[in-house]
Amino acid sequence: MVNTPVNKVVLAYSGGLDTSVILKWLQDTYQCEVVTFTADIGQGEEVAQARVKAENLGVKEIFIENLVEEFVQDFVFPMFRANTLYEGEYLLGTSIARPLVAKRLVEIAAATGADAIAHGATGKGNDQVRLELGAYALKPDIRVIAPWREWDLDSRQKLLAYAERHGIPIEAKRAGGSPYSMDTNLLHISYEGGELEDPWQTPDESVWRWSVAPERAPDAPELIELDFSNGDACALNGVTMSPAQLLQALNETGGRHGIGRADIVENRYVGMKSRGCYETPGGTILLKAHRALESITLDRELAHLKDDLMPRYARMIYNGYWWSPERLALQQLIDASQSKVNGRVRLKLYKGNVIVCGRKSDTDSLFSADIATFESDTGSYDQQDAEGFIRLNALRLRMKNKGN
Repeated sequence: MVNTPVNKVVLAYSGGLDTSVILKWLQDTYQCEVVTFTADIGQGEEVAQARVKAENLGVKEIFIENLVEEFVQDFVFPMFRANTLYEGEYLLGTSIARPLVAKRLVEIAAATGADAIAHGATGKGNDQVRLELGAYALKPDIRVIAPWREWDLDSRQKLLAYAERHGIPIEAKRAGGSPYSMDTNLLHISYEGGELEDPWQTPDESVWRWSVAPERAPDAPELIELDFSNGDACALNGVTMSPAQLLQALNETGGRHGIGRADIVENRYVGMKSRGCYETPGGTILLKAHRALESITLDRELAHLKDDLMPRYARMIYNGYWWSPERLALQQLIDASQSKVNGRVRLKLYKGNVIVCGRKSDTDSLFSADIATFESDTGSYDQQDAEGFIRLNALRLRMKNKGN
């Protein structure tokens, strides 16, 4: 499809080596106008120079948008209502950002009259799937250009040579910069490549950016309290914050105590296993606190149903099906379950650990000390009823082994 005419394309643009080369390559290969879209979802300094770099490459329509609050409120928080973990460990920091980027690419294409979108995800990774499934779900007739699946620039050396031939300014890697492939947003940082491609190799301490080593964390624990409303964290230590402000505060607090590091070998949707290291301090705290509050506010069978559905929900997000009908339907069930998840959780942060010290809900707790107590009965629970309950539940077990 390289030679199929394209008039205008919206490129997901970071300003780094890959997308700067892609920008020029699109202009030359398709003879088209390129619109750049740069999303600020908490990655920080990368965004600042994107406009200048795009202007230097002749781009006239440049979109740089601060989407941090939308990212946390409409994507991160809904995911945490489900207590989501992929393969039991991964908090999906990269995965959950892609549907927002796909959404804005499609919206900007419609606003600018573009007939295609483009991205810099490689042909080996999950992100190509997530971005494109999201785009097609939202605009079925959108055209997607994925240069890594079309060109022969399959190494950093070739990309640098292309940039030099075409006069594309590329900043030299700074001294002390990370040798790894990194993805950063307000929820996490991921690290891949280099020595991490050997799953036996222990990550060097220099890998980590947001957190101290647990053994170097403060010797004194820190107590914090998180308030929740309808399943979403809304205040830290009694101070009401926006979703993004709260997650940022938890990142800083958790990182100070060595919380949120993960070293994972995961199963990519495209078929291969991949080793990655992740830092998700705020998310690690949120998950622990949310589950603690659900333990006193959710009915047993509703809580167990959520736990049964969570791995499937996690796969939907990891594999790129955020905008699918099944995820949207499942989200309605999850959100409905959160109407009573209101209250406060007390947590102790200590050397990489998040320890629940208390949980309460003044309005929606299902915990009854009168019923659960080991002290004298109050009449709410007749212990003699347990005999019949046990005999009925044992019936099938006794029948199965009758006569043995």
